[in-house]
Amino acid sequence: MDEIFALVGQLDGVLTLRPGPGDGSPELSWGDGFFYYAPDGVLPRTQPFATVVTKDYPDDDRSRLDRPGAFRVNVAAGRDAFVRWTGHAPRAAGEAIPSAALPDDTVTAHPVYGGLGWLCVTNPGPRTSEAVRELLRTAHAAARARHERRG
Repeated sequence: MDEIFALVGQLDGVLTLRPGPGDGSPELSWGDGFFYYAPDGVLPRTQPFATVVTKDYPDDDRSRLDRPGAFRVNVAAGRDAFVRWTGHAPRAAGEAIPSAALPDDTVTAHPVYGGLGWLCVTNPGPRTSEAVRELLRTAHAAARARHERRG
């Protein structure tokens, strides 16, 4: 997980939020990480381009993050990357996402936001390390491009 934070922290214009006690954030988010493209350092009114979660959220427990040391990287991959990794369009994700537990170290459609083009990896490891790096860089570039278009 530290490698993910280090990699994203090296990308230009990234604002990383790591909620914790005393900062006004909901307790459920403590220990997680949220990555935004914000070259001015101000939290934008957009969704993050990637997140790291360390626990199960309501209606999102298929990654089994209640295991010691478990975490999941979530990436706003976009349509092209989503299709490349899953073999189907994001809108069809709900139909193709099995209800079983998500496998570790495997790129899959996000169990909740797959229909919006999000991919995830639970407990990234040797099989997905390069894929996670590529997905994070691509999501960052897309977030930067959106920011620049907005002007």
